[in-house]
Amino acid sequence: MSLDRDLLTRSFDLVLERAPNLTERFYEILFERYPSLRPLFGGRVKPAQARMLREALAAVLAHLDDGAWLTETLGAMGARHVGYGVTDAMYAQVGDALIAAMAEAAGEDWSPEIEAAWIAAYGAVASLMQDGARRAVAA
Repeated sequence: MSLDRDLLTRSFDLVLERAPNLTERFYEILFERYPSLRPLFGGRVKPAQARMLREALAAVLAHLDDGAWLTETLGAMGARHVGYGVTDAMYAQVGDALIAAMAEAAGEDWSPEIEAAWIAAYGAVASLMQDGARRAVAA
């Protein structure tokens, strides 16, 4: 995966510094923009779920140079998400809400360069997860 690790890491650190509740805010935005996704979460998101998302994002950033880890880990995550009822279309909705939450947290420090880097990174993550989901469905 050829992504700007330094830019992604710096911007992630920035948004977490400014908004330690980034993933909680992500879910608020997700449900505001896409209320049809709320039932997938049993009506509300538990703090543990927001923490797991934050940890998953940090783990992906820590492994950007490890294609095998990314393929295996994200593929398995995508396979699990099939059981939750996640569809391909939902990945774009999640990406939209995640980028919005990050941009909101970064404020005036959010730039087109940072946004493009995160769109590329999220696209790569979503693609690996969707590949895992397709393999799980085909099995």
